Amino acid sequence: MKELSRNEAIILCSPLPFVLVTANDENDRPNAIGVSWVTITSWSPWLFTISVAPERYSHKCIEHSGEFVINYPSQDLAKAAWKCSTKSGQHADKFKEFGIEAIPALKVKPPRIKGSTVCIECKVVDRFTTGDHTVFVGEVVATSGEPDQRRHLYCIHYTKLVSLNNEGHSDFELVFK
Repeated sequence: MKELSRNEAIILCSPLPFVLVTANDENDRPNAIGVSWVTITSWSPWLFTISVAPERYSHKCIEHSGEFVINYPSQDLAKAAWKCSTKSGQHADKFKEFGIEAIPALKVKPPRIKGSTVCIECKVVDRFTTGDHTVFVGEVVATSGEPDQRRHLYCIHYTKLVSLNNEGHSDFELVFK
Protein backbone atom coordinates (compact mmCIF):
# COMPACT_ATOMS: atom_id res chain seq x y z
CA MET A 1 0.00 0.00 0.00
CA LYS A 2 1.12 3.53 -0.66
CA GLU A 3 0.32 6.76 1.14
CA LEU A 4 -2.37 8.79 -0.68
CA SER A 5 -3.03 12.49 -0.96
CA ARG A 6 -6.45 13.79 0.09
CA ASN A 7 -7.49 14.11 -3.57
CA GLU A 8 -6.35 10.57 -4.41
CA ALA A 9 -8.25 9.19 -1.40
CA ILE A 10 -11.45 11.05 -2.29
CA ILE A 11 -11.30 9.80 -5.88
CA LEU A 12 -10.87 6.22 -4.64
CA CYS A 13 -13.74 6.66 -2.10
CA SER A 14 -16.06 7.75 -4.89
CA PRO A 15 -18.76 7.59 -5.93
CA LEU A 16 -20.63 9.28 -3.08
CA PRO A 17 -24.40 9.78 -3.20
CA PHE A 18 -25.32 13.26 -4.43
CA VAL A 19 -28.48 14.73 -2.94
CA LEU A 20 -30.27 18.03 -2.88
CA VAL A 21 -31.24 19.06 0.63
CA THR A 22 -34.15 21.47 0.84
CA ALA A 23 -34.84 23.71 3.83
CA ASN A 24 -36.85 26.90 4.35
CA ASP A 25 -35.45 30.24 5.46
CA GLU A 26 -36.99 32.58 8.06
CA ASN A 27 -39.48 33.82 5.42
CA ASP A 28 -40.52 30.24 4.55
CA ARG A 29 -38.73 30.56 1.19
CA PRO A 30 -37.24 27.20 0.17
CA ASN A 31 -33.61 26.69 -0.74
CA ALA A 32 -31.71 23.68 -2.11
CA ILE A 33 -28.07 22.74 -1.61
CA GLY A 34 -26.08 19.94 -3.20
CA VAL A 35 -24.66 17.58 -0.56
CA SER A 36 -22.65 14.38 -0.84
CA TRP A 37 -22.04 13.89 2.87
CA VAL A 38 -25.26 12.06 3.78
CA THR A 39 -25.84 8.73 5.50
CA ILE A 40 -28.28 6.57 7.45
CA THR A 41 -27.14 6.37 11.07
CA SER A 42 -29.93 4.45 12.84
CA TRP A 43 -32.86 2.17 12.04
CA SER A 44 -34.75 2.74 15.29
CA PRO A 45 -35.40 5.57 15.35
CA TRP A 46 -34.74 5.98 11.64
CA LEU A 47 -32.08 8.72 11.43
CA PHE A 48 -30.09 10.32 8.61
CA THR A 49 -27.21 12.74 8.94
CA ILE A 50 -26.10 15.48 6.58
CA SER A 51 -23.00 17.60 6.92
CA VAL A 52 -23.18 21.32 6.04
CA ALA A 53 -20.58 24.08 6.48
CA PRO A 54 -21.77 26.86 8.85
CA GLU A 55 -21.07 29.60 6.32
CA ARG A 56 -23.59 28.13 3.87
CA TYR A 57 -26.96 29.81 3.56
CA SER A 58 -28.63 26.39 3.79
CA HIS A 59 -27.04 25.92 7.22
CA LYS A 60 -28.95 28.99 8.41
CA CYS A 61 -32.14 27.64 6.82
CA ILE A 62 -31.84 24.28 8.57
CA GLU A 63 -30.99 25.96 11.88
CA HIS A 64 -34.06 28.19 11.50
CA SER A 65 -36.60 25.64 10.34
CA GLY A 66 -35.41 22.55 12.21
CA GLU A 67 -36.48 20.48 9.18
CA PHE A 68 -35.02 19.37 5.88
CA VAL A 69 -35.76 17.05 2.98
CA ILE A 70 -33.08 14.85 1.43
CA ASN A 71 -33.95 14.58 -2.27
CA TYR A 72 -32.10 12.02 -4.38
CA PRO A 73 -32.24 13.69 -7.81
CA SER A 74 -32.67 11.55 -10.89
CA GLN A 75 -30.35 11.65 -13.86
CA ASP A 76 -32.77 14.08 -15.57
CA LEU A 77 -32.03 16.66 -12.86
CA ALA A 78 -28.23 16.39 -13.05
CA LYS A 79 -27.38 19.81 -14.50
CA ALA A 80 -29.84 21.70 -12.31
CA ALA A 81 -28.78 19.73 -9.23
CA TRP A 82 -25.12 20.51 -9.81
CA LYS A 83 -25.87 24.21 -10.25
CA CYS A 84 -27.58 24.18 -6.84
CA SER A 85 -24.25 23.22 -5.31
CA THR A 86 -22.38 26.09 -6.97
CA LYS A 87 -24.56 29.11 -6.13
CA SER A 88 -25.95 30.51 -2.89
CA GLY A 89 -29.71 30.72 -2.55
CA GLN A 90 -29.53 33.71 -0.22
CA HIS A 91 -30.26 36.18 -3.02
CA ALA A 92 -31.50 33.82 -5.73
CA ASP A 93 -34.42 31.48 -6.29
CA LYS A 94 -32.59 28.32 -7.35
CA PHE A 95 -35.86 26.54 -8.15
CA LYS A 96 -36.90 29.18 -10.67
CA GLU A 97 -33.42 29.89 -12.00
CA PHE A 98 -32.48 26.22 -12.57
CA GLY A 99 -35.92 24.88 -13.54
CA ILE A 100 -36.46 22.69 -10.49
CA GLU A 101 -40.06 21.99 -9.52
CA ALA A 102 -40.79 22.14 -5.79
CA ILE A 103 -43.76 20.10 -4.59
CA PRO A 104 -45.25 20.11 -1.08
CA ALA A 105 -43.76 17.66 1.38
CA LEU A 106 -45.97 15.19 3.21
CA LYS A 107 -45.04 16.13 6.81
CA VAL A 108 -42.53 19.02 6.86
CA LYS A 109 -42.52 22.56 5.48
CA PRO A 110 -39.49 22.37 3.13
CA PRO A 111 -40.56 21.07 -0.29
CA ARG A 112 -39.68 17.87 -2.09
CA ILE A 113 -38.15 18.06 -5.56
CA LYS A 114 -40.20 16.60 -8.39
CA GLY A 115 -38.27 13.99 -10.34
CA SER A 116 -36.34 12.70 -7.32
CA THR A 117 -35.97 8.96 -6.96
CA VAL A 118 -36.46 9.23 -3.19
CA CYS A 119 -37.36 12.07 -0.83
CA ILE A 120 -36.58 11.64 2.87
CA GLU A 121 -38.37 14.17 5.11
CA CYS A 122 -36.57 14.84 8.40
CA LYS A 123 -36.97 16.79 11.61
CA VAL A 124 -33.71 17.83 13.26
CA VAL A 125 -33.24 15.94 16.53
CA ASP A 126 -29.57 16.74 17.14
CA ARG A 127 -26.62 18.63 15.72
CA PHE A 128 -22.93 18.68 16.47
CA THR A 129 -19.76 20.21 15.09
CA THR A 130 -17.11 18.12 13.40
CA GLY A 131 -14.18 20.27 12.34
CA ASP A 132 -15.41 22.79 9.79
CA HIS A 133 -18.94 21.34 9.35
CA THR A 134 -22.12 20.87 11.35
CA VAL A 135 -23.67 17.42 11.28
CA PHE A 136 -27.45 17.64 11.40
CA VAL A 137 -29.20 14.51 12.63
CA GLY A 138 -32.67 14.19 11.17
CA GLU A 139 -35.37 11.77 12.25
CA VAL A 140 -37.29 10.48 9.23
CA VAL A 141 -40.97 11.44 9.40
CA ALA A 142 -41.99 10.59 5.81
CA THR A 143 -40.61 9.09 2.61
CA SER A 144 -41.78 9.29 -0.99
CA GLY A 145 -40.33 8.95 -4.44
CA GLU A 146 -40.68 8.08 -8.07
CA PRO A 147 -39.65 4.42 -8.42
CA ASP A 148 -39.47 4.72 -12.21
CA GLN A 149 -36.69 7.35 -11.76
CA ARG A 150 -34.23 4.80 -10.36
CA ARG A 151 -31.05 6.34 -11.76
CA HIS A 152 -30.07 8.78 -9.08
CA LEU A 153 -26.79 10.64 -8.98
CA TYR A 154 -23.39 10.02 -7.46
CA CYS A 155 -20.52 12.47 -7.14
CA ILE A 156 -16.95 11.60 -8.07
CA HIS A 157 -14.33 13.87 -6.54
CA TYR A 158 -16.65 16.89 -6.69
CA THR A 159 -15.93 17.27 -10.40
CA LYS A 160 -18.43 14.95 -12.05
CA LEU A 161 -21.78 13.31 -11.56
CA VAL A 162 -22.70 9.82 -12.72
CA SER A 163 -25.87 7.80 -12.41
CA LEU A 164 -25.95 4.10 -11.72
CA ASN A 165 -28.59 1.52 -12.58
CA ASN A 166 -29.61 -1.35 -10.30
CA GLU A 167 -26.68 -3.44 -11.49
CA GLY A 168 -24.17 -0.71 -10.69
CA HIS A 169 -23.54 0.22 -14.33
CA SER A 170 -23.46 3.77 -15.66
CA ASP A 171 -24.05 5.10 -19.12
CA PHE A 172 -24.21 8.72 -17.98
CA GLU A 173 -21.45 11.09 -16.93
CA LEU A 174 -21.54 14.86 -16.48
CA VAL A 175 -18.15 16.53 -15.91
CA PHE A 176 -17.73 19.97 -14.30
CA LYS A 177 -14.55 22.00 -14.19
